[in-house]
Amino acid sequence: MNDPSPAEGDISGIGVDPAAFAAFYRRHVEAVGRFVARRVDDPHLAADLTADVFLAVIESAAGYRPDRGSQIGWLFGVARNVIGDERRRAAQRLRVTGRLAGRRDLDADDIARIEERIDAESAARRTYRALSELPEGTRTLVELVAVDGLTVAEAATALGMSPVAARVRLHRARRVVRGVLAHPATALA
Repeated sequence: MNDPSPAEGDISGIGVDPAAFAAFYRRHVEAVGRFVARRVDDPHLAADLTADVFLAVIESAAGYRPDRGSQIGWLFGVARNVIGDERRRAAQRLRVTGRLAGRRDLDADDIARIEERIDAESAARRTYRALSELPEGTRTLVELVAVDGLTVAEAATALGMSPVAARVRLHRARRVVRGVLAHPATALA
């Protein structure tokens, strides 16, 4: 039989095959853009982080193992790591310099498109901010399943845990989220 295409499973070669990378990028760039836009509210940073995710994909594609989970679960795991790395770097820059630096110029069309994406994700960002009061592991599992649409097994892959542990944590997480949503003023105060 033929080797599986990147759409069917193994993407380990996209770091060295420009055509395979281009197909992978086109297939997933919107999902990654939405994932990033829910987590940041600056259009310049959202554009940069989306690009950084795909640079990280090129660098780490050889380590992708289809038997450990889906492409999208792996990709969101990479995106989550890129965003986390940026937050740590930003916190360090703020401690050292007291300001952010290093933004690249975007043209008006780029800014308008990214602002539209950020506006479209504003309700999800508000929910994400409310969920940020929950423990990190609980919040991340809930967002990967409920917001990003991953299966529990895919979310488990992205978080580096077993699907059984993820199901148990998701059950507990849903109970916590229901409690927070039932009493938003007291639970998040």
